[in-house]
Amino acid sequence: MNLNNLGLAKAARAIITGEDKVIEKLKQHKLHLILLAKDSGSSTTKKIKDKASFYGVRVNCELTSQELSQAIGEINIHVIGIYNEGFAKLIEK
Repeated sequence: MNLNNLGLAKAARAIITGEDKVIEKLKQHKLHLILLAKDSGSSTTKKIKDKASFYGVRVNCELTSQELSQAIGEINIHVIGIYNEGFAKLIEK
């Protein structure tokens, strides 16, 4: 996973953070990838994975919330949704 590209995606406004916002964008079919912190709570993890599965969006759970937060320069980030398919592919490499 390339965290430099995650920071670039944030600068390009191609990401959204937060459980509720990510679920809202999932329902609108606007996300290509979800990054879910592996240390997220069980209810958050279940909710995000279930919704992503229903809408056919990949979920990556390789990183911790600290790593996700550092990559985009924010604090306490557990869920990130990626709008742009090109960025989603770059980040997953």
